[in-house]
Amino acid sequence: MVERTLHYTHLIKDYLVLTKPGIVTLVLITTLGGIYIGARGDLDPVVTFWTLLGTGLAAAGSAVINMVLDRDIDSLMERTASRPLPRGSVSPGVASFLGTLLILTSFVLMFLFVNPVATLLTMVASFSYIVLYTILLKRKTPVATEIGGISGALPPVIGYVAGAGEFDIRALTLFLIMFMWQPPHFWALALKYREDYRRAGIPTLPVAGGVKVTKIKTLLYTVSLLPLSLVPYALGMTGKIYLLTASFLSLLYLILTLKFLFSKREEGMKLFFFSIIYIAVLFTVMIVDLVKDV
Repeated sequence: MVERTLHYTHLIKDYLVLTKPGIVTLVLITTLGGIYIGARGDLDPVVTFWTLLGTGLAAAGSAVINMVLDRDIDSLMERTASRPLPRGSVSPGVASFLGTLLILTSFVLMFLFVNPVATLLTMVASFSYIVLYTILLKRKTPVATEIGGISGALPPVIGYVAGAGEFDIRALTLFLIMFMWQPPHFWALALKYREDYRRAGIPTLPVAGGVKVTKIKTLLYTVSLLPLSLVPYALGMTGKIYLLTASFLSLLYLILTLKFLFSKREEGMKLFFFSIIYIAVLFTVMIVDLVKDV
């Protein structure tokens, strides 16, 4: 009896790992921020619930399918070899069924309880992550990181459309900020694990272009974030508190990236962790300093 209980406990844990709960949590946080901004702070609890549930299920299902498709290369990488599929603790068939079920359920819930535009954006997010990124590009070109950023940039847009009921320039601004933030965030991590990626034959930028090229492209993206982060204020979405915070954070991010560029050290984990703080604080202050009568 005890052994059976432990077996089911480990099995549930393995299935939970397949959904990448850390990524799903970030998706839910940015989606909630998008809802709040779109609704100008006047949240509808019913719409908020179904949007978060639908978006979370889509992110979890896409993560499961991603792990099914990547199980061969995951087994070659030290960082991912202990995942359930490479270990054989979960079968690819069952995992594929679970992932597909989660994704399809999310689409139905979004269509029935949110709105068609938010549903379409959720579909685009799943498609871009599974098909464009995982299937078509990840194993062939370092550009996969940038194209793959589409899926990660859509959650706050999905939330905005759910809250506002429409896609407009403010939604586009949220998308662009997230889209430009993701590549340098990932490249800082990819530098640390570049030998893992090389061993698995994945041409991430540090593998295909080298350390120097990766650092230069990281700088270019970070430079672009500075003016882009100020657009919410220019559009009247936020007030001066956001303007000052975004200016300071983006300038600090740029300074740290310059230090990273000229450093002889190849790894950029400090920059990686700062990038997480950067986007979390940026969205938090955007919500706190939201201009509700725009």
